Amino acid sequence: MIMIKIKLLLFGILVSILNTSCSLERSPLDKFSEDAFWTSEENALLALTGIYKNGMTVNSPEYNPTDWWSYGGLVFLEFASDNAYDRRGSNSNFYKLSNGTLLPNNPFIKKYWGNSYKKIARCNRFLEGIDKLSASEEFINRVRAEARFIRATQYFYLSQYFGDVPLVLSILTIEEANTVSKATKKDVTDFIVEEFTQAAAGLPRFKDLSGTEVGRASKQASLAFLGRTLLSNKMYKEASAIYQEIISYGDNQIDPNYQSIFYPSNENSSENIFSMQYLQDMAGSGMPQHAFPVKDGGWSLINIPADLFESYQFTNGTNFSYENSLYDVTNLGLNRDPRLDYTIYYNGAQFKETAYDCHPDSKSVDKIGAGQSTQTGFLMRKFFDESYNGDLNSYGGNLPIIRYAEVLLSYLEAKIEAGEPITTALLDETINKVRGRSSVNMPLVTETNPDKLRAILRNERRVEFALEGIRYWDLLRWNIAHEKLNADVYGAPFPGAKKMNYKKVNGEIVIDKYDRWYVNKRGFRQAQDYVWPIPQSEQDINPNLR
Repeated sequence: MIMIKIKLLLFGILVSILNTSCSLERSPLDKFSEDAFWTSEENALLALTGIYKNGMTVNSPEYNPTDWWSYGGLVFLEFASDNAYDRRGSNSNFYKLSNGTLLPNNPFIKKYWGNSYKKIARCNRFLEGIDKLSASEEFINRVRAEARFIRATQYFYLSQYFGDVPLVLSILTIEEANTVSKATKKDVTDFIVEEFTQAAAGLPRFKDLSGTEVGRASKQASLAFLGRTLLSNKMYKEASAIYQEIISYGDNQIDPNYQSIFYPSNENSSENIFSMQYLQDMAGSGMPQHAFPVKDGGWSLINIPADLFESYQFTNGTNFSYENSLYDVTNLGLNRDPRLDYTIYYNGAQFKETAYDCHPDSKSVDKIGAGQSTQTGFLMRKFFDESYNGDLNSYGGNLPIIRYAEVLLSYLEAKIEAGEPITTALLDETINKVRGRSSVNMPLVTETNPDKLRAILRNERRVEFALEGIRYWDLLRWNIAHEKLNADVYGAPFPGAKKMNYKKVNGEIVIDKYDRWYVNKRGFRQAQDYVWPIPQSEQDINPNLR
C-alpha cells in the first residue's frame, strides 16, 4: 500500500472524487468533473493513494474487515482457521465461517465483497481517467501498472473465496451493475494471471523503490501474487518458474531477526516485499486495542488455540508432544522453536515488562474466561514492539502481505507438487533458509521423500506465517479444511487448576488428559464451506448472482 505521507490531509478530497455508494459502482457517473481532476501528476498520485487505502479504518478500532490488507481483514481472518480464536466465540462472524453456520447474510463476507468491488471500481475509474492526463509515458505506465496490480489482487481474493464472481473492467451504470453476470473462476483466473504478468512488466523492481515510494507495488509483489494464483490453481510448474524469477533478482533476503520484521523499526526490511502501511498517530492501527491483555488496556480479542501452540517443534527438531521430556509446563516456550515466543505469550510470560497472569485460580484481571480476558490462555505477541506506550488505536506497525519467506516456501511447494526431484540443495535454498535465520536457528530439514516433506513444509508455513492471514487460505486450497476445522478448540494447559473448563458430552464432563482448557468446537462443512456464498443483499438486487 502506498503511503505518500504529505498527502494524508488530502485523502478526504480523493474519497469524495472516487467514492462509490454500493458494491458494484451504482453511483451516478456525472456527479464529479473527471476532466477537472486529471490535470496533474500530483492529482494522479493522490488518486492512486486512495486506491491503495480504500476504506481502511485508521486511528480507531476496526470492528469490520475494511480491506483484505487491514488488520481487521487480514489478521482477523485467522479466526476462521485453527490458528486463532476470536474471544467473542460463537457470536463472531469470523468464527461462523468455519463452525457450520455460514450463511449468505454473514455481514463480514458482505464487507469483503463490497470492499473489493469498491476498490475495483476505483481502479476502473483510475484506468479510464489516467488516459486524460498529459504526463510522461514512464509515469503513466508506472501508475497504470499499479492500478492493474491492485485490481488483480481484489479479483484474486474474490475468486479464491467466492469462486465465480462478476468480472467488471469498466465503469458501470446503475442498470448494468444491477444485472451483471458472474464469470467463472477459470475466466477470472485467466484474467488475473495476465494482469499480474502485465503489471509486473510495468512495475519497478523492489530494489529500485525510493525511500518515498516504500509501500508501493513492485515487480516482485506482482509476481508473488501471480505465484499465489498459479499455486492455488495447481499450475505448479508455472508457479515454480515465477518464484524462481523472484529469487533470481536477488533484491530480497531472509532477515536474520524474525521478530523485528514486524516492528516499526525494521518494517522496511527487504524480506517484506509488500506491506499494509500504517503511520503512528496520523494513520495508525488499532490492533493493540484489540489484542493487548486487560492489564495493558486491551480487549484480549486475538486468542491462540492450543493447536497452533502445539505446532511449534522442540529445538532439536522433533514435533511437539506433552509427553516429551523437553516439555516444561511451567515455561511453555522453553526448548521450543523461538518463533513460538516471538508469536505467542502465555501464563507467566513477560509482556510489556510485567508478568501475564491468566491462571484460572488467580484473581488477575486477565484470568482466563472472565469478561474481556483471554478465552484460551494464549494471546498474540507478534507485530507488537512492546516498548510502544502510545495510543493503542494509533500504532504505526505495518502488516506484511507478502514476505520473501513465502516466496521460498511456495517455491519448494511448487517443486514438490510438480513432481520434480527434491534435493538437499533445494531444501537449503528454501525451507532451511527460513528455519536457519539466526534468531530462529532450527535444525535443517533433510527429508526428500515428497509425501513426508509435504507435511513438514505445511507445518513450516503454519508457524512461519502464523497470524499473517495465510492459514485459512492454505487450508482451503489444500482441501483439508474439512479435516482440520472439524475439531474441538482447546486452550492452554493448566495442570492442577481447581477451576477448569471441561468439555461436556451428554451432560458428562470429559477431562482432557493434557489438562487443557476447553473452549469451543468448529464444524466446517465439506459440501458447502469451501466457497463463500455471495452476499444475500447482492443476490436480492441482482438475480444473476444467485
